[in-house]
Amino acid sequence: MSALFSPIQLRDLALPNRIMVAPMCQYSADDGAANDWHFTHINSLALSGAAMFCIEATHVEAIGRITPGCLGLWNDATEAALKPILASVRRRSKTAVAMQLAHAGRKGSSHTPWNGGQLIPIAEGGWQTVAPSAVPHKEGEAAPLALDAPGLARVRDAFVAAAKRADRLGIDALELHFAHGYLVHQFLSPIANKRTDQYGGSLENRMRYPLELFDAVRAVFPDHKPVGVKVSATDWVDGGWDIMQTIILALELKKRGVDWIDASSGGVSPLQKIPLAPGYQVPMAKAIKEATGLTTMAVGLITQPQQAEEIVTSGKADMVALARGMLYDPRWGWHAAAELGGHVDAPPQYWRSQPSTHKELFGATTFGAR
Repeated sequence: MSALFSPIQLRDLALPNRIMVAPMCQYSADDGAANDWHFTHINSLALSGAAMFCIEATHVEAIGRITPGCLGLWNDATEAALKPILASVRRRSKTAVAMQLAHAGRKGSSHTPWNGGQLIPIAEGGWQTVAPSAVPHKEGEAAPLALDAPGLARVRDAFVAAAKRADRLGIDALELHFAHGYLVHQFLSPIANKRTDQYGGSLENRMRYPLELFDAVRAVFPDHKPVGVKVSATDWVDGGWDIMQTIILALELKKRGVDWIDASSGGVSPLQKIPLAPGYQVPMAKAIKEATGLTTMAVGLITQPQQAEEIVTSGKADMVALARGMLYDPRWGWHAAAELGGHVDAPPQYWRSQPSTHKELFGATTFGAR
């Protein structure tokens, strides 16, 4: 039996395989609201063969968006926009649907990647960003505002409100975005966090606000539904956040009932030096898993079925999450199942597509036609 296509349990969520479609920003929302692009994108990847699809970074307040086109879940309009999309997914797919809740912090107010991705000045339609400290992401940019006590409470309450909205929408699981240089990662990393109060300085203090956010979300999201965390396991910068600090954070999250750690890296500094190679982040997932016993997900340049199979079979991670690979091949899960001898769910309209050499790919199906 393929390890990649073996089941895994996350609280009451039973997944038939170990593949997740990773959250991928589309930068295409209207004032935070999903639209026809998201309808097509989400419905397509809900048929990928992955056991779980994670909706892109969904921002908890308007100034928490990376770009003006980023998805949000902060009011009735943004909640309502997702309802028909999720209803369509539920009619056509058995995949579990997760959502990544996020806040960009000082990396907000940016142009879309295809328009350069740089900071949009307030005078040109941008907005004032916030962060742990008034330290810009890169030299020459306008500084963010350091969050004061009311600001910290506002952001925490926004995460809570978004979690409640996600539950009302029927979302099966949440992933909190503690990675890629966005707000929560900014609190964790000494590169971005220069505070001198209880939220800065020591590792314990830098973890304090992220752990408060996790506790607040976990308290309002139904107990039978899982909540995971995406981390940047290293900043790839000397003196920054690293794997040992990540393991300590993961152990604290374990005490609080975290259901998985999704191990990514980088994003907090333009000085990072990332040694890109196939599976380059897998050792981080392995280190976290071995040190904590937590369920881990590996992500990053995982493209081949045998590569994913080896990651799970060897115990380096419990699941794999694919992003760009799924955009390139929206039926990656089908092709992996065919190669590895697994099975996937597919709508009956597509049953006739299974190759003659893989007649059990979709299980015991028949297709008759006159």
